[in-house]
Amino acid sequence: MINKSVSIPAVTGAPHQGIISPPVAHARFAIGDVVRHRLFEFRGVIFDVDPVFANSEEWYDAIPEDIRPSKEQPFYHLFAENSESNYIAYVSQQNLVHDDSDEMIDHPSIAGLFDSYADGRYRLRREHRH
Repeated sequence: MINKSVSIPAVTGAPHQGIISPPVAHARFAIGDVVRHRLFEFRGVIFDVDPVFANSEEWYDAIPEDIRPSKEQPFYHLFAENSESNYIAYVSQQNLVHDDSDEMIDHPSIAGLFDSYADGRYRLRREHRH
């Protein structure tokens, strides 16, 4: 016999697996935006967004405690450049600002994801758009 009056409690995350969903954080930046770090001398183009911190504890603990960002905010993956090289960066939202230089980013991976640049943003290639 099936009991039709069973109520199922609302679930945030999956507590039975030890996972609890964090509060919803709103991304201030979008894929293709050109940004710069507010403390360090580098800039980049955003190619992915994590709604909250999604890197290793080892990586997080390597950040000096006095400038360590909260994990409960968006984190961005950047094709980044500084005066010496280009690389991939992972940066918290609190440490990014829009880059108003209107200069393109010099990174070899950009052409694989983006097809054009205008008004401070890169446009995703058609095959990468939803």
